[in-house]
Amino acid sequence: MRTTFATCLLLVGTAVAARAQSPYESSVDFAKYAMKLREQAMLKVEPQVFVPTTSRTSTTRYPWKTNIITTVFWIGEQPTQNNPVPNTKSSWDANWVGNYGGYDNPDLSARRDYIPAAFVPRQNPFYVALPYNDVTRGRFKPEAPLVIPWFKQAFTQQGQSVCRGRWLAIRKGNRVCYAQWEDCGPFRTDHFQYVFQNERPKPNLNKGAGLDVSPAVRDFLGMQSTDVTDWQFVEVRDVPAGPWRNHGDNNHFVIAKRQTEQRLVQDAGDKKKK
Repeated sequence: MRTTFATCLLLVGTAVAARAQSPYESSVDFAKYAMKLREQAMLKVEPQVFVPTTSRTSTTRYPWKTNIITTVFWIGEQPTQNNPVPNTKSSWDANWVGNYGGYDNPDLSARRDYIPAAFVPRQNPFYVALPYNDVTRGRFKPEAPLVIPWFKQAFTQQGQSVCRGRWLAIRKGNRVCYAQWEDCGPFRTDHFQYVFQNERPKPNLNKGAGLDVSPAVRDFLGMQSTDVTDWQFVEVRDVPAGPWRNHGDNNHFVIAKRQTEQRLVQDAGDKKKK
């Protein structure tokens, strides 16, 4: 907003009236005093624009991304016309199939209790992909520390992703499922404006899909192969009990349970020695 002529007159009048009460005797000092009054008045009428230069973590819940086209993908999936990249490895795991324990068969007849019937997976079967990767060529992307809300808290070392393993809530109708971020896509790995900010997903071969989910997530939510869901990031402490807590060396709840069991065994051994 520009200062009007009337505003200038008011400021001059204010300055003149203030001179009698000011401690400034010389005309130079008084001019400085009058300029200070003007600047203070301008601060009240000028719109202020703030450009963030460092990351900030909100203390509120992460917002829901609503009405997102959602597709199903799985570990070991082979390329198709609408999915040209095979899922034998992920953006963060060159041996994804091997580390998972095998092919995450999406056929309903080949699944039981949200996992493949043929084996017990060694990673969480509730996994998703989002179109951003915070690491490229072993280093963080320049924008990563600024746009990822939890970057500072999760940082361990250069190039060690702070996105991998992050928990999401995925909602369809009145059902909510929880899963871990384990790959990047669909199609893109650079769309931080959508993943962390307010943009919508970009157009792509899968109707503008902005989220890929595993067969376990599909089955829990009762999804079609292409569907519409809402999703949001959640903290580990906000993940409720459910089948998403049961499996996986990468699963925070499995890790915590194993650590507790190990402490109990160690305590029992220490008591015997006494």
